[in-house]
Amino acid sequence: MKSIINILSIFISSFAMANIHLPAIFADGMVLQRNAEVTIWGNADPREEITLKADFLDKEYKVKTANNATFKITFKTPKEGGPYTISLKGYNEVSLKNVMLGEVWLMSGQSNMEMSAAWGIKDGDVEMAKANYPNIRFFTAGKSAAEFPQKDIIGNWAICTPENAKYFSAVGYFFAQRLHQELGNVPIGIITSAWGGSAAELWTPQYVFDKKPELKEGFKNLQSNENEYYPTKTSVAYNAMIAPINDYKIAGAAWYQGETNTGNASSYESLLSSMITAWRKEKGYEFPFYIIQLASYKGWGDATAQIKNIQRKVAQSVPQSGLVVISDYSMLDDIHPKDKKPVGIRLANLALTDVYQKNTTSKFPIWKSVEFKGNKAILTLDFAEGLHFKNKTSDQFEMAGADKKFVKAKAVIKENQIIIEAKEVKTPVFVRYNWGNEALPDLYNKANLPASVYSNEK
Repeated sequence: MKSIINILSIFISSFAMANIHLPAIFADGMVLQRNAEVTIWGNADPREEITLKADFLDKEYKVKTANNATFKITFKTPKEGGPYTISLKGYNEVSLKNVMLGEVWLMSGQSNMEMSAAWGIKDGDVEMAKANYPNIRFFTAGKSAAEFPQKDIIGNWAICTPENAKYFSAVGYFFAQRLHQELGNVPIGIITSAWGGSAAELWTPQYVFDKKPELKEGFKNLQSNENEYYPTKTSVAYNAMIAPINDYKIAGAAWYQGETNTGNASSYESLLSSMITAWRKEKGYEFPFYIIQLASYKGWGDATAQIKNIQRKVAQSVPQSGLVVISDYSMLDDIHPKDKKPVGIRLANLALTDVYQKNTTSKFPIWKSVEFKGNKAILTLDFAEGLHFKNKTSDQFEMAGADKKFVKAKAVIKENQIIIEAKEVKTPVFVRYNWGNEALPDLYNKANLPASVYSNEK
């Protein structure tokens, strides 16, 4: 009897057919990038033939599962539209319903990116009551850490309703709302993968640290601060919350992080630049990357200004990158500024100008160069039309000689240049603007957008 059971078991198992399994990012209500080569992937039996159909495609796509039980199907999406249905058929059939084609953006960072109306934002109840946009969809990644890159991600797609929106990233929501309206109601998909308190090292692939071991050395100061709310090991958030969606096509990404890295600011420039490069390498294309600069906060000392200046430098040196300045919305006694709507709108305006070629008022004054002539420093800015001081004069400029002993400097605007001097400094070498933990900007352009923190120190 036992031998008969064994024979039957072998016979049955030889005909067993594994169901198609898709990662969580592929689900009802999702948004796929329009006008792009997109990929859907998953698992099935080795050598199983998978057929993909969609009512926006004019042909079927077939592929056989590899010997490691994985498959990928790449196809070209048309212009925006929906709702559509996508079906994948092998030994079983999986249908993805209510799929939209539109613009997909990734939002990442720490608590200020994660922060939702449910946390308490300015005018949150009023704004969320209006958040009825059926063609805006959000995927919020669940917090997860892993030692090695994962294949699946925790999370689900949700349609933007007043009930759902209050739990979305507030910055992501206001960004999506602005894009949706300005692009003529094109569907918008926002993937939020953020973790409050997380250092940038958590979001950076391990091979970056293998190539640049000094970055891991710089992280030791933060690793010693064990925390019950977030992990303190390199790469673990990237492995679990970014790597699983590397093949998911996006239009661009936004990064709102840096608070935790005030503890090791010296390595942040190399780290952030390397992280952006690595993310792009893994996706296989140079997508736009926008950095939301930290607001001022009195609890960090000069490290606040250092991180903000590094964010400026990275945004100016890394191709296809940009900076969103928000210091004029600072709450000096709160690490989490409550007014998130201007942040989302400023971010969206940059994307509308750079990515979608819309004529929006979006460009912040950008520090272009510094030149020393005698006892004066001449700072030149781009996007400086209508450059002015908020209070007619400024006390935000400082100057120093080679000794780096900074003193207040007098500043005068002349078209797109600022000429500064200080009688105490005969041979200036260094200049800086808006430096310090409680410094608020006072230099704006015609669009009433503030200039970033600036220092020419290395």
